[in-house]
Amino acid sequence: MNPVRRYVSAFGRFWWEFLVGDTPELLIGAVVVVAVVALLAHNGAARVVTVGATPVLVIAMLGTSIRRAQRGARTSPPPKP
Repeated sequence: MNPVRRYVSAFGRFWWEFLVGDTPELLIGAVVVVAVVALLAHNGAARVVTVGATPVLVIAMLGTSIRRAQRGARTSPPPKP
């Protein structure tokens, strides 16, 4: 494999692991939150609505992620010693 291709591949793997990691739903949730806030701001929604929606959306996203992790921990078998 040529060095440039190897570098680009390693660079892509780094960013995938950095952004996605073990929980791809957090990346998707963050993108959705940013998109919703951008749409609210672009469409002229009141500043209070836009600023108030941001933490609500972030807390909802994190709560959903935690619930999914807890559900997955309950259904997976315990680790072997």
